[in-house]
Amino acid sequence: MGLKKITFTNNEGQTLVGRLEFPADRNPHNYALFAHCFTCTKNLSAVKNISKALTSNGFAVLRFDFTGLGESDGDFADTNFSGNVSDLVVAADFLKENYKAPSLLIGHSLGGAAVIFAAAEIASVNAIATVGAPSNPKHVKHLFKSGLEEINAKGEAVVNLSGRDFKIKKQFVDDLETKSLPETAKSLRKPLLIMHSPQDDTVGIKNAEEIYVAAHHPKSFVSLDGADHLLFNKEDSTYVGEVISGWAKRYLPIAKRVNEKLRSKHQVVASLDAEEGFTTQMKVGNHYLLADEPEDFGGKDYGPSPYELVSAGLSACTAMTLQMYARRKGWILANVEVHTSYSKTHAEDCEHCESDTAKIDTFTREIKLTGDLNEQQRSKLVAIADKCPVHRTLHSETQVITTLVN
Repeated sequence: MGLKKITFTNNEGQTLVGRLEFPADRNPHNYALFAHCFTCTKNLSAVKNISKALTSNGFAVLRFDFTGLGESDGDFADTNFSGNVSDLVVAADFLKENYKAPSLLIGHSLGGAAVIFAAAEIASVNAIATVGAPSNPKHVKHLFKSGLEEINAKGEAVVNLSGRDFKIKKQFVDDLETKSLPETAKSLRKPLLIMHSPQDDTVGIKNAEEIYVAAHHPKSFVSLDGADHLLFNKEDSTYVGEVISGWAKRYLPIAKRVNEKLRSKHQVVASLDAEEGFTTQMKVGNHYLLADEPEDFGGKDYGPSPYELVSAGLSACTAMTLQMYARRKGWILANVEVHTSYSKTHAEDCEHCESDTAKIDTFTREIKLTGDLNEQQRSKLVAIADKCPVHRTLHSETQVITTLVN
């Protein structure tokens, strides 16, 4: 999927580690920068799923570990919210110097608050999206619970967050008190998408209202009804990524894609990284989609299987051919439905019929015609279905010429 490990240095000279994920043709129309949730990492399933949805829509996405988390250097106890904002600005500078400046910022939970602050310092940003973000960074203090009293008394305390122990110092708490997100959001004047679950019991839905009221138009709100704060359900996080992709394209420059040598020779590109199992990112013509295998085959069912894609081509081509023929004849064909499935069945006529295992590739196609058609017209259309180009290709002798490229 064009996943590349990258490293860059923060303002303290520490190395931060991230993953830069490209669309299938490695030719993104925009770069997005992702800020993960408080104490999370770039590899949280929700972060990966949101990024995957974005890259399948032509974006490149940089997700990285904040200082002291995941693979990045530093001690989390010595970090604070201001440091997270600084890390985002440094990450944006890295993209600008080595690839292209980010035009979209996405933040989850406290990362959502961080991207609003960072957007004021990153000139290239044209759109911001937050997911489950607190309306003020200091609202995360309730997560420290009894540890907050110890922090104030002793200067630090070990608190348990999402099942993991973290040392929190007073400077972290004090830093939160200095940040006013509503004031920052009010002066931002950039398109803002706010996504939040009414059932979020970590950062309440009231936070989304406060951010929305503070911000200027254009601003949008999408309710993530039923989702938990960390978006553990893959359908929720994938939905978030798809919505952000569609929304952002209204505000971002989407230049006409220029195909380079290899890309201009082929209509389809498929890209699969080792760690992704069967989940394959594809660019089909000018469109992006995912291919996968069903869960019972070891896949994640994020997209159609290869044979489902072949069946889809046959169904689409059949429908187009029948409508084109009906228009040419002046027949009233209001709608065509083509239902196709693929399987291997025992061959009725083949070279090795004596073998019980001899099977043949079989596409089962059912056609539903809606319109003012007589029986002769309907029969003719069924015959025409066998003449659609994809049908003919499947019945003709074909060849696949394979070469290695650098």
